[in-house]
Amino acid sequence: MPNTKKAIKRVKIAEKKRLANVMRKSALRTAIKKCRVAIQNKDPKAKVLLDEAIKALDKAAAKDIIHKNTAARTKSRLTRAFNMLKAPAAATVGAAAGTDPDAGTIDTGEDK
Repeated sequence: MPNTKKAIKRVKIAEKKRLANVMRKSALRTAIKKCRVAIQNKDPKAKVLLDEAIKALDKAAAKDIIHKNTAARTKSRLTRAFNMLKAPAAATVGAAAGTDPDAGTIDTGEDK
C-alpha cells in the first residue's frame, strides 16, 4: 500500500496508463485480425486494412506498448501474406521448378 500522497497519486496514474494500454493493445489486435481475415478472404480492401494495421503497429511500438522487434516481425508477416495474394502462381512455379541444381540426381557419396 502506498504511504505518501505522492505514492497514492502514482498508483492512480499507473492504473490510468494501464487501462489506456489495454485499450490500445486491444485495438491493435483487432486491426491485425481484420487485416489477416481480409487477406485470407482475398478482400479488395486488404491493402487499406494492411496500411491501418501497420500504422497501429508503429504507434504501439513508439509508445512501448509492444516491442519494436515484435512490431517489425508482425508487419513483415502481414506484408508477406498480402504480397502472396498478388503473385501466388509465381511462388508455386518457383517452388515446383526448384532452386537446387542437384535436384533429381542420385547421391553416390563420392565427392565431386
